[in-house]
Amino acid sequence: MLATCRWVRWGAPLAVVLLAAVLRLWNLGVPHALVFDETFYVKDAWSLFNNGYESTWPADANPLFEAGQTEIFTMEPSFVVHPPLGKWLIALGMNLLGPGSPWGWRLATVVVGVLAVLLIMLVARRLFQSRLLALIAGFLLAIDGHAIVMSRVALLDNFVMFFALLGFGAVLMDRPWHAARLATRLVGLTDPGWGPTLWWRPWLLCAGLAFGLTSSVKWSGLYFLAAFGLYLVVVDALARRRNGVSFWLSAAILKQAPATFLLLVPVAVTTFLVSWTGWFVTRGGYYRDWADGSGAAWTGPLAWVPHTLQSFWHYQAAAYTYHVGLATPHPYQANPLTWLFMTRPTSMYYQGSNGGEFGCQFQSCSAAITSVGNPLIWWAATAALFYLVYRLARYREWRVGLILMGMVAGYLPWLMYLNRTVFQFYTIAFEPYLLLGLTFVIGLLLGRIAAPARPEGRHSAHSQAHEYDVQPRSGALAGVAVGLGVALVLTAFFFPVWTGMQTPFAFWQLHIWMPSWR
Repeated sequence: MLATCRWVRWGAPLAVVLLAAVLRLWNLGVPHALVFDETFYVKDAWSLFNNGYESTWPADANPLFEAGQTEIFTMEPSFVVHPPLGKWLIALGMNLLGPGSPWGWRLATVVVGVLAVLLIMLVARRLFQSRLLALIAGFLLAIDGHAIVMSRVALLDNFVMFFALLGFGAVLMDRPWHAARLATRLVGLTDPGWGPTLWWRPWLLCAGLAFGLTSSVKWSGLYFLAAFGLYLVVVDALARRRNGVSFWLSAAILKQAPATFLLLVPVAVTTFLVSWTGWFVTRGGYYRDWADGSGAAWTGPLAWVPHTLQSFWHYQAAAYTYHVGLATPHPYQANPLTWLFMTRPTSMYYQGSNGGEFGCQFQSCSAAITSVGNPLIWWAATAALFYLVYRLARYREWRVGLILMGMVAGYLPWLMYLNRTVFQFYTIAFEPYLLLGLTFVIGLLLGRIAAPARPEGRHSAHSQAHEYDVQPRSGALAGVAVGLGVALVLTAFFFPVWTGMQTPFAFWQLHIWMPSWR
């Protein structure tokens, strides 16, 4: 019996990870073509690996690159608007398996996609104190189509998702660490005043590193750093209030917040700068010598700043201007207001053919890679999100607040850019928090998370994390099992259009559940 329990304890999570690996690795080299934005990131990664900076390629380089002519990049710098870390990671896979191999192009993203399934289980286990809910969270991410597609193409957003989730996990780990040490420092004080400043918070250093890595892939990682920095100040204020600190709000803002800033931000900034090492140590990068040009260097109080840093700042300013002003129409752009409803998924690849072409064995065939999520999972998670907003307003549960903060960091900033050219696939950055929200609701149904807890300000986060050990409700357990089974069937149904499999055209049409999915 003990051996069986041990097998289930370790075997079930391993089975979920293996399932995620199979769904992501199967036929990864198909198509042998640069799909969607792989045309930028794969070639940029390879020139970055060779030159230390991203450089230009000849016109119509894609067919030559796909045919194995991978050394045709120039030495001329290319204006790229995303930091280099994601491209360094893509280049690592290309160096290991060869730059002409689609497996090499996609190796880093697929490894990160599988690791993300393991990571969300670890996070959910800590967040919900339930092995079952951790298993469900991992299963949902393992079989969701959007997560599968984004793990199978060499784009940057999977890295954003993974590093941000690492930072989320570090913030989660800091909660009990901070609460316990604050309470210990306040024991025996008759007049705590503002309370102590906690300087040794190693999980915040880890969070700073993780959010720095996120920002080193895409600038949107800065939103995670800012959002969770504010979240930490709020958590500290509430903890001081619970412990009887008279000036709890001013203490959190004026005393602990500066220390939190110094623990979090310098690590993140340093990480970001280190990711640009190739640009700094070479001379050929875009705007590398901008400050050396006639009349370009700063004057006045900032004239002392080294020209290299002036050039770097100018480059970042130019990239920011590009980002906020991008409004080039694209057939698959999707307004952020529609993202949660998945009305315009991104078609990464499509090839139609007639009988005999490209091995088509039917009258007409389709091969597609469409970044559409598992409909049941995605729409159920969206419904759960709206419920969590209501639940936070009514009960102020800390777990709900933490999950929603992930959504605040990953989604809300995009609402400032409703007229910008953006895409549905950006949602991979906040998908883990959607799925954690759905898992929370499933936990309520199963009795693994109790009905309304007391508000956040009235008892400790530590006690909330361990207060529930409720037996599953048999009816709800059967319903959840059926729902997960249906989701798995939908994954099998949609898998061909997530992975570029050649299918009859009529079969592809069966997956167009909305006209906007074409």
